[in-house]
Amino acid sequence: MNLQDFLNANPIDNLTEEVVVSPRFKDEKGNPLKFTIKAMTEEEFEDIRKRSTQVGKKKVEFDSRKFNLHVAINNTINPDFKNADSIKKLGVSSPEEYVKRVLLAGELTTLVQKITELSGFDVEMSELVEEAKN
Repeated sequence: MNLQDFLNANPIDNLTEEVVVSPRFKDEKGNPLKFTIKAMTEEEFEDIRKRSTQVGKKKVEFDSRKFNLHVAINNTINPDFKNADSIKKLGVSSPEEYVKRVLLAGELTTLVQKITELSGFDVEMSELVEEAKN
């Protein structure tokens, strides 16, 4: 098999993975509960990057918190952070508020790191943030 055949047989559509985000998430038997994540396409990455960047007259400001929230919300299949019943059940009004209510800061960072790794970014998150700023 040559590279062209490999690429044709392995498109990036629906590239998913189950990952452990934190030892806090366990079932009743103590087994880790896994998140199902999907890879970001180049278009999705650019859209999130643009939505997380504000361009002012004198400076460009990148909101890494907003970036991380959108990466997690848009690329986590299970749990579904956009689930209206779950959002309502916790008394919040948006997926962003829901994520902030159910994940610790380190858990969110780990989740985003795993999504970016699956998406082909084999660099530290700080380097990814720097790249997104430019």
